[in-house]
Order: sequence, then C-alpha cells, then structure tokens
Amino acid sequence: MENSGHSHGVFLKNSNAMDIVLQPAPALTYRTIGGILDFYIFLGPTPDLVIQQYTEVIGRPFMPPYWSLGFHLCKYGYGTADATFSIVEKMRELAIPQDVQWNDIDSMDKFKDFTIDLDNFALLPDMIDNIHRNGQHYVIMLDPAISSSQPKFTYAPFDDGMAMDVFIKNATDQLLIGKVWPGNTAFPDFTNPVTHEWWAKQISKFHKLIKFDGIWNDMNEPSNFVFGSIDGCPGNNTYENPPYLPSVEGGALASNSICVSAKQNWSVHYNVHNLYGYSETMATHNALIQVRSKRPFVLSRSTFPGSGQHTAHWTGDITSTWDQMYHTIPAMLNFNMFGIPLVGADICGFGGNTTEPLCQRWQQLGAFYPFARNHASIASMPQDPTVFSKAMQDSTRKVLLTRYRLLPYLYTLFHRANRHGSTVARPVFFEYPSDVMTYALDTQFMWGEALMITPVLNENATSVTAYFPQDIWYDYYTGSVVKSGLQKLDAPMDTINLHVRGGYIIPMQYPETTTTESRKNKFLLLAALSLTGEAHGMLFWDDGDSLDTFQNKEYEAMKFTASNNTIVSEIENDGYPGASTMMLGQAFVYGVKSKPNQVIANGVIVQYRYDVINKCLNISGMALPMNASFNIAWSP
Repeated sequence: MENSGHSHGVFLKNSNAMDIVLQPAPALTYRTIGGILDFYIFLGPTPDLVIQQYTEVIGRPFMPPYWSLGFHLCKYGYGTADATFSIVEKMRELAIPQDVQWNDIDSMDKFKDFTIDLDNFALLPDMIDNIHRNGQHYVIMLDPAISSSQPKFTYAPFDDGMAMDVFIKNATDQLLIGKVWPGNTAFPDFTNPVTHEWWAKQISKFHKLIKFDGIWNDMNEPSNFVFGSIDGCPGNNTYENPPYLPSVEGGALASNSICVSAKQNWSVHYNVHNLYGYSETMATHNALIQVRSKRPFVLSRSTFPGSGQHTAHWTGDITSTWDQMYHTIPAMLNFNMFGIPLVGADICGFGGNTTEPLCQRWQQLGAFYPFARNHASIASMPQDPTVFSKAMQDSTRKVLLTRYRLLPYLYTLFHRANRHGSTVARPVFFEYPSDVMTYALDTQFMWGEALMITPVLNENATSVTAYFPQDIWYDYYTGSVVKSGLQKLDAPMDTINLHVRGGYIIPMQYPETTTTESRKNKFLLLAALSLTGEAHGMLFWDDGDSLDTFQNKEYEAMKFTASNNTIVSEIENDGYPGASTMMLGQAFVYGVKSKPNQVIANGVIVQYRYDVINKCLNISGMALPMNASFNIAWSP
C-alpha cells in the first residue's frame, strides 16, 4: 500500500524452505535454500486487482458446491455412529441449520485410511443414507500416510500401493517408513501421476462402502511422529544439513516430517516438501470428480500458492480462547488474499474447553467465515450448539439462519472469485484504500463490497466499537443509518452487528435448516440506496452441484439496478434448467426518504410497509419470475 492508496504485489514462486524477514525500511528479505528465483510483480493499482492478477498466475479458486457453504459439524471422539447421528437428530429437533456432518479418525479401524471401525461405526452407511434423505451431506477424513505394518494381502491400500510403486523412497531407494496415527506408515508420492490413479482407485472402492460427499486431507505437511523416518535420516547428507538453515520448528528440516533427502517424482523432498499438501489435494479433487461426477469438496490443512484451485482450508488446531478467536479474522483475510477464499477456523476452538459465552460469540463470528465448521478435539468437551442453554441455541439458530438467508450473495461472491480471482471475505481497506484508518483494521471485515461484519471479540462485552469509512451505512436488521467514523454499537449476547453499504443490492433467500430446502424458497432483495438514491448488485445461480455450469452456460446471471425510485433486473444469461422456479417474493429498500403512495411490481399494485423512523420500504406479497426482467417502482 502506497500513501495514495495505490497497491502492488510481489510473489516469489519457490517451494524450498525459506525465511521471509520484515525489515524496518520497510522491506522484505527472502532467504531461500534452493529452487528458482521466479518473481512476479503485480501492479494493481487497487488491492483487489493485485489479488486478481496474482490468482491469474497461480490459478483461480474452485467453485464450491452450494451445500458446502452451509454449516458443518465435527468432533474427534464421537466414538460411535449412533453418537454421531444423535447430534444430527438433536440439531434437527432444535431446528438449527446444518448441512454437513463429519467424522474424524475415530471412525476408522485402528486409524487406517479407507476403513471403518466395525465395532463402533458399522451403522455409518445407514447414518449417511439418512443424512442424504434429509438433503444433508457427509465428509470423511483421509490422512496421507498409509499403514505399512499389516500382514500382506490384508490391507489393499498398502498392497496396491506397493504393486503400483507409489510410495516415497529414502536416499538409498528403500521404502521410507515413518510413524503416524496407525503406527508405521508409508507416504504416497502425489507428484507421481501413477499415485493419482492409485488414490482414485482407493477412494472409488471406499465410496462403494460409504457414500461420502467430500474429503478432508489432514496431516499433509506431511506430518510424521518420528524424526524423518523410523531409521532416521542420513547424517552426512547435504540436503539434511544445508549450509543455511531457516528458522524451522525443531531446528531441522526433517523435524516432525520426513527426510528431505527422500526421493519423489518431481524432485528430492528438499525441493518439494512445501508442495506435498498441494499435490495431494490435486489428486483428491480429481478423484472426487471421477467418483461422484459432481463438484468436489476438499479440505486441506497444508496449502501452497494455487491450492485454492483444488481445496478449501481451515486454520489448524487452534485453542478455545478469546485471543485465538480474534486471530482467526486476520487468518481468514490472509487466506482470501492467498487465493484460497473457502476458509474458516474451528468454531469455538479445537483444543481445550470452550465456555458458553465464548462459543456463543464464536458461533456468531463463525457464521461469517466463508467455510463454517464447528470442530473440537477428543479431549475437549462437546461444543456443538445442542449442548448449551436454550439462549445459546436460540442465538446460534438466529445467526445461522441469517447466514443461510445471505447464501445467494455469498455464492455470487464465490462465482466472482472463480471467474476473476477476487476475494470473498476481505479487509475493509480493500474497499477504502485511501482511508488510512482502515489499514490495520482486523476486528471487522467485509463480505464483498457490500456487507460489513463486526463481531464481539471480548469476554462479557455487550457493545462493540466499529469504524465506518466515509460513506452511507445501514444497519442490516433495521435499515437505520449509521454515521461514519468510530461508533459504539449495542451488541446483546444474541446479536452480531452487520451493516450494508449504500449503493449496493444484496440478493437473499428465505432460509431453511438445510441448503437443499432453502434453495426451494423465494428470493429477496435488499437494496441499500446511496445518497443519490442508486444501488446495484448481481446474482449468479445454478444447480449448485454440477461441473462446468459456467462453461456450459447452465446458469442464471442477473443484474439489479436501483435508481429513480425503481428497481429493475436485467438477465445476462438464462441457462439454468430450474430457472422457472426462481421467484422474487420480497424486497427491502433502505434509504427511501418519504413514504410512497403506492408500489407497482410488473404493472401490478403490491403490498408494502414503510418505516418512517428508519426510512425503510418493505415490499412483500410478490411472486415475480426471476428468469425474466422485472420492474418494481414506488411513487414518491
């Protein structure tokens, strides 16, 4: 960021271990211990254009399935399929939105990939069938390390891998054996195309047993419980002992991972360690397409520039503290700038025990992570919404229904990220680069250009101070105008502050407890007028699950414009097969200066209410087909 607000970016495309040191100049010093010095400079001049140019180089983010934007639940340590399903049933009974249920490694037989613990999870296929009948989805865990200690011909993933020669070798061309959750393990070399075939084969066989919808790639740095391998690493090897050692955990490149002298298809591990998770998610993404013939959903712990083409990301094993909750905001914003917009943190924290107030506030913040999942460790107390008080349950239901109401807007932002590389969640300075007050603002953030989110991040707080750049801002819930500058906002325990920027139109939909049901409902528009009485917005809509809908023109794209006391729509593409079911039922217009005499939609007089105090117009009782242009006008 320059003093004028103009921006540029610098990218070093290099997969070797490195230090990046911030100098007081200000300047950055890169110290990399290998590879090519492949620099890119992006001239912007706006922050968002810098990121668009960056993702043009590394690859645009994938278009997520619509269901993956719903609320996800997981815990390591459910223990049984029955215990897992009991949470799903309680969520339904309490009418708290949930789209996706997950299991961690405790569902596996002795932590081995592609297995089920038949003592405790034999009913898992039945549970998944029930979840699917309810329009929900299920995600499995797959760690990369494959158990190598089973008797021969008793564990197909390892036997097939040996037959196809897919595992990483050590410096002397012997199988490198480490130790992860199942004990002794071999590590697939995902830089080898043959490994992709083997991986897809294992995923396909397992999918015949349980009909999962997405895959979670954990432990893929790659993580190892011994130093390098069970036999150690070569002591006199230049790769293991380079002349310069970056500041890495454990003081050695092989610490908590595999020997960097190990051999992979692309190069020695020394050169491609940082590409391990990247290459695995590429294989997983493509395997899911082969198996399901639908849009894939992959979640990865390890990422590299370009990972956003294949995977979502969560921010790892954070703890249940107020400070960690706050730090998830800059983490989320950073990953959007890294071209991985489908990102979130473990809501309520992963490690340690949460408290109800912390979890309540975190559920409010997490409802506005692009990827929203509540997940806890085996040692942590249960922290799904059903275990807390009625007030907490009501608060979580309220905020998740707000998220589901806004999903058409969020989905449209993901379409723009997929096509142009823009961020989905973004820092406020992206929209106000000439306002220096926004530069260090990391307690608020934006969804796209139009929606500002201000969570409570301090214990016992029932108010929050927010900064509003020079513009017109409306309270999302009431339409009341908020003045620019620093403002103290009420924040009761059941509320997160949301504000809409004047000049924008947000598409919404009446929410249900699953996206499957929500997608059947009528749409709404929220038009927040600028000081000149204008606003604009757009909606991208397809079936939410099929591959290449944009390329095949199987989608609806509509543009909304408000001006001169009128909202009109313009159809830019009419190719979604279900477009005839899309109806506009309601519109809210914020910033209408006087009560209208009447409101006419497509030539018919319709119902409306006008809030004299907040200057808001609520137009209801409509059923306007959205695959044709419409016109809603109010007389001054």
